[in-house]
Amino acid sequence: MGGNAWSHTGPYQRDPAAAFRQAQENELARDNRGFEGRSVEELWRDPEWEEYIYTGGTGTVLDFSLMIEAWDSHDGPFMRPLTEDEVRAWAPDGRPTYEEWDAAIDGERLDFPGRAQGNCTVLYRDGRPALIGYWGVTAD
Repeated sequence: MGGNAWSHTGPYQRDPAAAFRQAQENELARDNRGFEGRSVEELWRDPEWEEYIYTGGTGTVLDFSLMIEAWDSHDGPFMRPLTEDEVRAWAPDGRPTYEEWDAAIDGERLDFPGRAQGNCTVLYRDGRPALIGYWGVTAD
């Protein structure tokens, strides 16, 4: 298999790593994928969860163990925020809206990362941070 691309949004927080964890906890509360009663941190210490992720995944933020720095180039399963230059390449004002982000993904102006990798960026409404856009590719 070659991995499946996906995208969705999550709540904004000033700290991108905290927003990522909140998005993960929200997704886990919505669907625990049969791993009931465990936190995200506990799941990533479970070999059965890792097998689940590496052989199919969830197509969500749950596919990533942690968020790395924007400048970090390590392979996944990590979520990485875009750098300012990467954002400005498809949103020149540096404050993309949901609509601009969605159009950039659909129009292939914003690439999906490699397998077992995710990216994210802040999305704005009326010039203010409103959401985090997440997109990635499963490991399978």
